[in-house]
Amino acid sequence: MEQRIRPWPALWALCLGFFMILVDSTIVSVATPAIMEGLHADINAVVWVTSAYLLAYAVPLLVTGRLGDRFGPKNLYLVGLVVFTLSSAWCGFAGGITMLIVARVVQGLGAALMTPQTMSVITRIFPPDKRGAAMGMWGAVAGVAMLVGPLLGGVLVDSLGWEWIFFINVPVGVVGFALAMALVPKLPTHSHSFDILGVVLSAGGMFCLVFGIQEGQTYDWGTIKGILSVPLLIVVGVVLFVAFVIWQGVNKKEPLVPLSLFRDRNFSLANISISTMGFAVTSMVLPLMLFTQMVRGYSPTQSALLMVPMAVLSGALAPVVGKLVDRTHPRYIAAPGLLLLVITLVWLQQVMTPHTAVWKLLLPMAVMGVAMACIWSPLSATATRNLAMNVAGAGSGVYNATRQLGGVIGSAAIAAMMESRLSANGIPSTGGAEAGAGSLPSFLWDGFSHAMGQSMLLPAAALVIGVIAAALFERPSHAGMVKTDAQAASESEPAGV
Repeated sequence: MEQRIRPWPALWALCLGFFMILVDSTIVSVATPAIMEGLHADINAVVWVTSAYLLAYAVPLLVTGRLGDRFGPKNLYLVGLVVFTLSSAWCGFAGGITMLIVARVVQGLGAALMTPQTMSVITRIFPPDKRGAAMGMWGAVAGVAMLVGPLLGGVLVDSLGWEWIFFINVPVGVVGFALAMALVPKLPTHSHSFDILGVVLSAGGMFCLVFGIQEGQTYDWGTIKGILSVPLLIVVGVVLFVAFVIWQGVNKKEPLVPLSLFRDRNFSLANISISTMGFAVTSMVLPLMLFTQMVRGYSPTQSALLMVPMAVLSGALAPVVGKLVDRTHPRYIAAPGLLLLVITLVWLQQVMTPHTAVWKLLLPMAVMGVAMACIWSPLSATATRNLAMNVAGAGSGVYNATRQLGGVIGSAAIAAMMESRLSANGIPSTGGAEAGAGSLPSFLWDGFSHAMGQSMLLPAAALVIGVIAAALFERPSHAGMVKTDAQAASESEPAGV
């Protein structure tokens, strides 16, 4: 008997796992001081708790997206969820910093298996003219997770200990697995020849690029322990990626990433825009958090509360915007949303002063929530609108890899920008790094605030590229849209069923 596909229950089940991944990517930063104390680790070692996760998450995304096409997105999602959940428990029980880093690598691999499958399933079970609403719900989950991560992290660390930021994933993972088993449909698989050379070139290129960009600032863009040159590593990554693209074009069998995906103008432009969003979201948080904690004297939880207006408005408006996406030209939503985000970052830069009233910080954060709601769903829906079902996983893998790579570049770039601005404002780069939150001497407040505010202009500048790309979107044509697996299953049923 043909399985009846119910798109919305499946989406809710997938959103739980997606929510867990997003919360986990933000929750660890709050627990960093507690991890240092609990495991007797220095700051350089603890940085790898996050770096190792991001590296393991980003590198396999192109491959895991394609694996979902070959073996079924539900199967890959469930495997990834099991890996993520078990490695979360492993993180909590880690007795040393090295063990925690290894467990975080495995956790990142689990996240990489899961992430492309969520978007792929949405693409395959929702028709193109209904996909905006689904992506809107997906965006709402992202907005709520941005708030829950830092706040939940603060509460768990203060009350139970840093281990519980990982243990909390275990019951959520168990519930998520049960819901996915029951509600996510088993979609048809598509036979693919596996592009081994493509896997090696893409994984090698992504590793060299992500590792080099991510760790370049740590080693002053010189050599890593006197052995490996960071600039050379990045060059090798670029060369491997160029070789990968050339191979994808000449591969006569079946490439890992069909270059035909990029013949769709909107898919290509959406990837450009989402990379700038990954850059901006990753890079804008650090200078804001440093300003609020080191100049304003807020605790990590109080700093996270500043993001409440953004998260609430983003989560509340995302489903509404998602429905508009199904009826409106995407450029009329995404481009203004990205432009509004540029404006709010410049606005924040103006009000990041030592004695500014709190409401002057909350107001641009609220407007930022409106901007975010107008970005995530339109970009995702536009990227996936015309994807053929047999390459939905590949397209999702490319989209998520692009976003993640943008985030890694943003993380490295903002570190360099902050160091440059601190120096320009007469603040030693170590002037606040070794001080606790709120302990920066008052005579450094003005210079430090100016440096952090000026750093916010970097993500704003990157987003301008995203605005231009979104403004060039074509109106999606309803003619020739690919049928989803749900539509195909429905049309194959006898009349009256």
